[in-house]
Amino acid sequence: MVHDAGFLAHHFDSLEQQHEAATLGMWLFLATEILFFGGMFTAYGVYRTSYPQAFVAASHHLNVAIGTFNTAVLLTSSLTVALAVHAAEHGRSRTVIGLVIATMLLGGTFLGVKAFEYHHKFVEHLIPGHGFSFAGPHSPHAQLFFSLYFVMTGFHALHILIGLAVMAFVIRLTAQGRVTPEHHPAVELTGLYWHFVDIIWVFLFPLLYLIR
Repeated sequence: MVHDAGFLAHHFDSLEQQHEAATLGMWLFLATEILFFGGMFTAYGVYRTSYPQAFVAASHHLNVAIGTFNTAVLLTSSLTVALAVHAAEHGRSRTVIGLVIATMLLGGTFLGVKAFEYHHKFVEHLIPGHGFSFAGPHSPHAQLFFSLYFVMTGFHALHILIGLAVMAFVIRLTAQGRVTPEHHPAVELTGLYWHFVDIIWVFLFPLLYLIR
């Protein structure tokens, strides 16, 4: 049993109560994030229903192979972070650090591929705005598709960046011996957040890339 000193905040009666409060707080935070992304998904659904041909034509300018690769990368990162939580439960600190680093590398890979995609859209003049260029009769509504694409994937990428920063903090805590089998909410809740980020992409990928 872990001694409470050094782990227990003064306003909690026990580690169990502290852990339950932290878990509830994370779930409430994720609920607000679901509402946030839900608003974008709703807007996307409305416009896709209104302009189906334009959205199909615009979607053909996204690379399905690259999107599939990035999906595999994020799903693999879900596995590594889940294994990190399991390692934390069994007190394997070095394994936790290694798996969290692996998760960060996978997240960084995802962002690198996404940056390559953004650059490619810039070269093709598919960035919404004054320089937007799309051949065919659906140009105005295709620009709407790409506006939603950049907003939705951009906010998703921002959440990945936040997750990477939190993981760096988790590595520091683990190295300091602040992660134990009896007290590892930092790893557990970070894993929960990362799974949420992955799930959002699982919805974004078919919505944006697989319109046929």
